Amino acid sequence: MAKKSKRRADSAGAKSSANGGRPPAGDIAPISNVAQMGADIKAVASKIPTKVYEKELAKLQIELVKLQEWVKTTGLKVVVLFEGRDAAGKGGTIKRITESLNPRVCRVVALGTPTEREKSQWYFQRYVPHLPAAGEIVLFDRSWYNRAGVERVMGFCTDQEYEEYMRSCPEFERMLVRSGIKLIKYWFSVSDEEQERRFQNRITNPTKRWKLSPMDLESRRCWVEYSKAKDMMFAHTDIKQAPWYVVEADIKKRARLNCISHFLKQFSYEDLTPEPIELPPRTEGTSYVRPPKEDQNLVPDHCDAIFND
Repeated sequence: MAKKSKRRADSAGAKSSANGGRPPAGDIAPISNVAQMGADIKAVASKIPTKVYEKELAKLQIELVKLQEWVKTTGLKVVVLFEGRDAAGKGGTIKRITESLNPRVCRVVALGTPTEREKSQWYFQRYVPHLPAAGEIVLFDRSWYNRAGVERVMGFCTDQEYEEYMRSCPEFERMLVRSGIKLIKYWFSVSDEEQERRFQNRITNPTKRWKLSPMDLESRRCWVEYSKAKDMMFAHTDIKQAPWYVVEADIKKRARLNCISHFLKQFSYEDLTPEPIELPPRTEGTSYVRPPKEDQNLVPDHCDAIFND
């Protein structure tokens, strides 16, 4: 019996080698493979059909327009912070929020690396000029939480600067709230597997490759350190006046809808959008003669060139 068992084992091993290390059909996959299969099945089941997503997004964007008019009319001041891992989907969510809104009411702030002069200022000083006036919504794509994350992990600030920041940040935010600003903070959470997949997509896609900065690549090496920094940040800055809201972002479409829906629910707004208007008749002028098109610098018809190829 032992010889037969050995032959069976050898045969199974040969089949596995022939399949590139995979178990033959009908065999039970290793535990790690089963776990990955389960994660893949869950991801597929959690995805939203494109038509359903687009329909729901359109409904939410109509509500965002209503909120915009209400904020403008009531003079409310709104600040929304978008933080999270690199490639977690913050920018995509911000884009869906703003694409139907008036940029004079709702604007995005995405500051670059601080200058030498800014580095010498009070840490929060470079963010203050971008805070909203009455009737404005400001979306920060990254914010003053850079010190709690990238600056801490990468050693861009001293221990003393970091500790002072952790003491000052909750008080700074309480001061903003007392001044009448509505402050909402989102953390986009993405798994390391999904982040890796998105990084690879950015590498292969020429239109997205610019999104990968040297700091993004370095962050892959410091996954655990970033996790510890985030936990410490939450422990100090998840305050009653401005709590953190975590957006599960492994599935982009779900994350966008969940975040926008939650954002809208933070306000008891009314529908103050203008009523439909009737266009007045245009006055026909008889004295105006339009200059010839030949005298103008027209943009070439690129589409015509495509269709004629």
